[in-house]
Amino acid sequence: MVAQKRKLMVGGAALAAAFALAGCAPAGYNAGDYGGGNAGVQQPAADTQDDASPSADAPADGGAAPAAKDSNTPTKVAADKTTNELTAVTVKRMGSTVQDQNGWVLYRFDDDQAKPVSKATCNGDCAKVWLPALTNDGKPQLKGVDEQVVGTVTRADGTKQLTIKGWPVYRYIGDRTPGTWKGQNVGGKWFVIKPDGTKNLTCLPKISKPVAPPNDSSSSADSGSAGGDFSY
Repeated sequence: MVAQKRKLMVGGAALAAAFALAGCAPAGYNAGDYGGGNAGVQQPAADTQDDASPSADAPADGGAAPAAKDSNTPTKVAADKTTNELTAVTVKRMGSTVQDQNGWVLYRFDDDQAKPVSKATCNGDCAKVWLPALTNDGKPQLKGVDEQVVGTVTRADGTKQLTIKGWPVYRYIGDRTPGTWKGQNVGGKWFVIKPDGTKNLTCLPKISKPVAPPNDSSSSADSGSAGGDFSY
């Protein structure tokens, strides 16, 4: 009798967990878009850097030091390439997110570094898929995001990227419309970032591959095929 009761309790818990996972899927959810959906959900690596200092400005190149550059004269980018707003927005089924001025959800990358200094390691083709939130003055308009956790990091090409609690932030070209978050758990390393810089782990679809980098002749909106075995 006791064994039967225990079996029912375990089965009930598993069923509840399954319903919870299904309920966190975004509107218009398609399992194929998430590398198979929620079945076999995999937990991310432990987050060990979330207590990092807000904004340590350091060069980032994925390992090797870039050519010497005057940190006081960062590479400027066109105004339409910058992120000039960071807004805390609650999204149905996912919860807390940070979005840019156009409503795109922003992400953080586990291979980056938040302490002891910030470091952005997504360069080359990676940065064509995960667009860095670039800035010229490091002073975006903030709504619901504490200015104390917002800073910048100098990238390998000399441009400056916004950080939240030390973590460089990015937009994913696989998100076809503002407010969506198909970048969640891509590669098991990319996660929606919350206003305090921590990962939003409310919903964890199965680990999926990133979209392929866009061709030089195509826009990010046209890119959507699986990216294959890319490390990002």
